[in-house]
Amino acid sequence: MELETLARFEKDVKRTDTGFLAIATEVENDGEKASETSEKIKELLKEFQDILPDDLPNELPPYRTHQHEIVEEPGSKPTFRAPYRLSPTELTDMKKQIEYLLAKGLIRPSTSPYGAPVLFTPKPDGSLRMCIDYRALNKQTIKNKYPIPRIDDLLDQLRGATVFSKLDLRSGYWQIRMADNSIHKTAFRTRYGSYEYLVMPFGLTNAPATFQAEMNHILRPLLDECVVVYLDDILIYSRDMKQHVEHLRRVFEILRRERFYVKLSKSEFALEKVQFLGHLVSAQGVHVDPKKVEAVRTWKTPENVKELQQFLGFANYYNRFVPQYAKLATPLTNLLKKNTPYKWETKHQEAVEQLKQALTSAPVLILPDPERDYVIEADAKKRHLLQWDSDIAYRKGSTKIWVPNYPPLRQLLLEEYHDVLYAGHFGSNKTLTGIAKHYYWPHMADDVQKFVTSCDTCQRMKSSKQKKAGLLQPLPVPEQPWQVVSLDFITGLPPTSSGHDAILVVIDKFSKMGHFIPTHTTARTEETAQLFVRHIISQHGIPTTLISD
Repeated sequence: MELETLARFEKDVKRTDTGFLAIATEVENDGEKASETSEKIKELLKEFQDILPDDLPNELPPYRTHQHEIVEEPGSKPTFRAPYRLSPTELTDMKKQIEYLLAKGLIRPSTSPYGAPVLFTPKPDGSLRMCIDYRALNKQTIKNKYPIPRIDDLLDQLRGATVFSKLDLRSGYWQIRMADNSIHKTAFRTRYGSYEYLVMPFGLTNAPATFQAEMNHILRPLLDECVVVYLDDILIYSRDMKQHVEHLRRVFEILRRERFYVKLSKSEFALEKVQFLGHLVSAQGVHVDPKKVEAVRTWKTPENVKELQQFLGFANYYNRFVPQYAKLATPLTNLLKKNTPYKWETKHQEAVEQLKQALTSAPVLILPDPERDYVIEADAKKRHLLQWDSDIAYRKGSTKIWVPNYPPLRQLLLEEYHDVLYAGHFGSNKTLTGIAKHYYWPHMADDVQKFVTSCDTCQRMKSSKQKKAGLLQPLPVPEQPWQVVSLDFITGLPPTSSGHDAILVVIDKFSKMGHFIPTHTTARTEETAQLFVRHIISQHGIPTTLISD
């Protein structure tokens, strides 16, 4: 092999149109490099072995910036439930775990009026995890709105990193103390008695928020510089090994100062690839976790709404890996709409298979670097438009027609959906709903509102919003005398010698002429009618309207 300069190589290529270029570089011994890295990590772990114990110390954690407090809604009463029935194996395991928690000082006997039952769930290794059913307490607990990080935001922070370490805190929740005024609310009931937690137990509705707040507080100087945190999962990332060892040291120093303990068996150090929050992260980018890919392959066809929700929940978690995810999932999401019967058809099965195929062949997502230039490419079309004045805008919906900013066209659509005979001159909401099923343009709701409120037909025909006039309104003047008369009584008068103690008053509404007829308060209907005939009808005829209260 002959060595030559780059200038000579370019000259030869121009002369022959063909050339091969080999560049020699110095290659480090990967074995020696890995061995050196391993020794540095071992030395660091040995230096900080006090925060890597085999078990939590037999003492309560220190009072931290964040303690877990349970704040209930006003008027809430203590919640209590009878203990669940457990199998002999579960009872044996529960007794051991209670003795362990008592020995560690994490719980104490309780006389609290609160009491939640105990249940068990299997761990991945086959053992049992004791859980407290705090659902009744959680229901009346005021929710803590502290933000849990978005997973995609955390993954985006890893751009440019080539070395990763993942720390798992040992029983992280148990390293946060309960607020003194909330300890009695954590009480749980067993056949061996009632106990209450002095540390934050699993299962409380606001526990994730409290833990995330404490992690963000202690690691704030390193967040998004070399650390991302999701609850008790801490990921340290660096551009090279030398930098990574220093980053690990800084994290360990913070954990030592704050007396947080790490579970060494679940932690990983100085990796080129690391599994984090269901993803496989490396210098090349973000992959779908291979274990999750296998789960997708073996996922059975959803047989009911709940199973479909589970499948879509899993698929949606990885939607950033699936091009046109929303379009592929539309037949399935439509099946979850209210009042839609669950009827599995060919299109639904095809959608499931397409999502499975997309997830099992998902690409590697390269993390964006904001310091570099971006290139935006659109799907190529063989038809080209020249000298066409058009706007590029976002079109809502998957099948709606974009209506350009051409007023006559939009006016025509508004008239079609509101003015024509079969449109019915509906209000703005119904008119907007009809148009929005097939069309879209910016500020469409405002345009519909203005059009409907200015419709002359609607304004003339719509019912008045004013209250109807009551009985105490002025009556119209009659067209002739004694057509409309009003009748009333004056009572409470001293009796006359003839026994009359009331007056029947009859007034003509046209002429205001009146008749004042003596009567008495005990007069019956027949007597009053006879008075009316004798004094009114005999002189003025029969009126068309008689007004009386």
